[in-house]
Amino acid sequence: MNFLDIAKTRFSVRKYTDKKVEAEKLDQILNAAHVAPTAANLQPVRLLVIQQEEGLKKISKAANLHGAPLAILVCADHSKAWKRPFDGKKTTDIDASILTDHMMLEATELGLGSVWICFFKPDIIKEEFQLPDSLEPINILAIGYADEAPADPERHLATRIPLGQLASYEKLD
Repeated sequence: MNFLDIAKTRFSVRKYTDKKVEAEKLDQILNAAHVAPTAANLQPVRLLVIQQEEGLKKISKAANLHGAPLAILVCADHSKAWKRPFDGKKTTDIDASILTDHMMLEATELGLGSVWICFFKPDIIKEEFQLPDSLEPINILAIGYADEAPADPERHLATRIPLGQLASYEKLD
């Protein structure tokens, strides 16, 4: 499958089977994160892989995992963050998002479903997983085998703004 086909096939899965994600597939997903670019290659992201029942229950106190058997907690490490010198903008959220996107698309290529979760209580996550102050939970990627019909890969034609509104050439219209 080429990249655009993978991107069109991927959809937010909110219902999963009980089938566990195989270790080989998890390794491929984590390798996709490992090769993701980060600003100045500082790699200010830490991943916490949660697949045991106890850990999934901890996350469920703060977020709805929709029954996924695997969750990857994506955290920004503010002690390693690159800052743009002109305005001090930290790129930790951007770097964490790039890693998450790589993992999400790799999961799709492997026949797995995922949902990117930002609706969660960060204070509960920090407490339950005893995260140090330098780590900020940015998002949770829930992964597993979908127990729902796949979305139409051509749905974007109807659900996205026209490409002409998204992209301009040389100046904003």
